[in-house]
Amino acid sequence: MKCVILAGGFGTRFVEETKIRPKPLIEIGDHPIIWHIMKRYANFGIDDFVVCCGYKADMIKNYFKTFDESWNVSCIDTGLKTMTGGRLKKIQKLIKDETFCCTYGDTLNDVDIRNLIDFHKDSHTFATVTACKPPEKYGVLTIQKNFVTEFKEKPLLEGMWVNGGYFVLEPTIFDYIVDDSTVWEKEPLENLAKDKKLSAYEHTGFYKPMDTFSDKTYLENLWNQGAAPWQIC
Repeated sequence: MKCVILAGGFGTRFVEETKIRPKPLIEIGDHPIIWHIMKRYANFGIDDFVVCCGYKADMIKNYFKTFDESWNVSCIDTGLKTMTGGRLKKIQKLIKDETFCCTYGDTLNDVDIRNLIDFHKDSHTFATVTACKPPEKYGVLTIQKNFVTEFKEKPLLEGMWVNGGYFVLEPTIFDYIVDDSTVWEKEPLENLAKDKKLSAYEHTGFYKPMDTFSDKTYLENLWNQGAAPWQIC
């Protein structure tokens, strides 16, 4: 099974780092975050990767030229301004008629990928998304008459699930993508949901996108302390 990694965005919310390199190459410890993502997939037996490049594509390609892992990695330049759906469409020929995994090049979690794939197969849908419950960025206060009656430090969003990436997809999803301007998270996923062909694998464990410098610091501290939930020993 192949794993497609969407790694072509500009990373505009993390400009301190992304002005000099693409976000997937920003390090967590001694390795870029894309390595951490791929390492987790490889530990579940998935080591055939298609990396959809765009912004600073040459840097990503050069990184994999000196790569010392025994994985099969194909770096495809999918265009500088191509949207996420368009990037998927551009690698359709590499997928052929096989079920495949797909995720973003900036998000870590501790999902059991084998269970995720089994769930997808049992669901008989065209697409499965890992649904996550992220913590709030700030502590939440409940206030009555100027008194704080309850304080929750970064609670989970109650009753709400978000797109955590880590998809399992059937080749049929390419029929939902029109062209380079198609945003995967808009019409394709919306229409898959309307057609009842999108299932959700609920994951309540660790989930963390790296969108800012503080996110990087948080992830790096976990890694350096030997407490990274996404790491499989």
